[in-house]
Amino acid sequence: MNRLPAILLTIGFFFLLDLYVFQAVKTLSRASSLETRRLISTIYWAIPVVSLVIWIVTQFIIPPDSLSRTTRQLIWSALLIPYFAKFFGMFLLLIDDVVRFGKWVVSLFQSQPPTTPVVDAPTIPRSEFLMKSALAVAGTTVAGFTYGIISGAHDYRIRRVRVPVKNLPKAFEGIKIAQLSDIHSGSFFNKTAVQGGVDMLMAEKPDLFFFTGDLVNNTADEVKNYIDIFKKVKAPLGQFSVLGNHDYGDYYQWPSVEAKIKNLNDLKEAHRLLGWDLLLDEHRAIKVGNEQIGLLGIQNWGMGGFAKYGSLEKAHQRTDDFPVKLLLSHDPSHWNAQVTSQFKDIDVAFAGHTHGMQFGVEVGGFQWSPVQYRYKQWGGLYTQGDQHLYVNRGFGYIGYPGRVGILPEITLMELVRA
Repeated sequence: MNRLPAILLTIGFFFLLDLYVFQAVKTLSRASSLETRRLISTIYWAIPVVSLVIWIVTQFIIPPDSLSRTTRQLIWSALLIPYFAKFFGMFLLLIDDVVRFGKWVVSLFQSQPPTTPVVDAPTIPRSEFLMKSALAVAGTTVAGFTYGIISGAHDYRIRRVRVPVKNLPKAFEGIKIAQLSDIHSGSFFNKTAVQGGVDMLMAEKPDLFFFTGDLVNNTADEVKNYIDIFKKVKAPLGQFSVLGNHDYGDYYQWPSVEAKIKNLNDLKEAHRLLGWDLLLDEHRAIKVGNEQIGLLGIQNWGMGGFAKYGSLEKAHQRTDDFPVKLLLSHDPSHWNAQVTSQFKDIDVAFAGHTHGMQFGVEVGGFQWSPVQYRYKQWGGLYTQGDQHLYVNRGFGYIGYPGRVGILPEITLMELVRA
């Protein structure tokens, strides 16, 4: 019962949003026939009513286990995308209302009503232009986010980057490292497409493979149906992985502490079944002939309220003999918080976590995503002095089951001698 006020407030907000946007729909259709206006109104209000019914049925009537995670995720997306679009369109409508309110306030202090300016050619009144723009923005948003589910979710892109590293042993010149991050297997709804992404990675024949966390959304059983796909990821010098914030089950309501601990152990076992060497505040020596470099991997460590399970101090112990050190750490905020200030002998760090917010623009050298206002390093290569950080944009998705502008990534990094 304590959820009832929040539920009613949410429904009330959505209703007010529907009502506000409807004023623009009603205004723009006023020149249509009565029958057409009635049809438009019926269709407009039928959508939120049906959405409300579907939400009530899936939340309170159908047993929780009767629908798969994927089905629920797609239902939620179908319900929320139209409101997300209306929210965008609402801002243009607010501009119109602010302008009209301003004109009304000015008119109160005028002794005479302003004369109507004479124009040479007919123009669209500004309010009508803004209303049409608002509806166009809303429609484009719906189309864009729908396309992001149908196509963008699995439109895998290989991003190639060369990184110069000081003291890189000659035997490691040109070594190719493949990186995946944020698989979030519990969100997948197209196993064939996922297989295609893995095939793209393996066609590159990497020397090393790194996975930088978030294999699942919440529970270890999510990856069960994808073990057979991801265990095909192999590299001659090994496959290595770390945990991300979602892998600990912190965002799930467990019946007991023991159940949560068992889930984490099951997830660690999944990494073993995949053939991935899971680094838990540890290091490994990567050897080529008689030369070697160091690989450090820590548990999740993040700023801004995310768990700090990892210990770089522990992983860093007894690594002085390595001429080059690589680091796997899920959250890129860890880089500036500890790496660049306290561990200046770490040459290249690999992270993920941000997903590029699964939304943004990347054209040529320009990139923008709302996530950049939270994370200074959120996608691609960053360099500070002789230290480098690469942030993978993620292979999977969570929440919204798609991607718009920021596409799923397979990183292929080549190390070269500086």
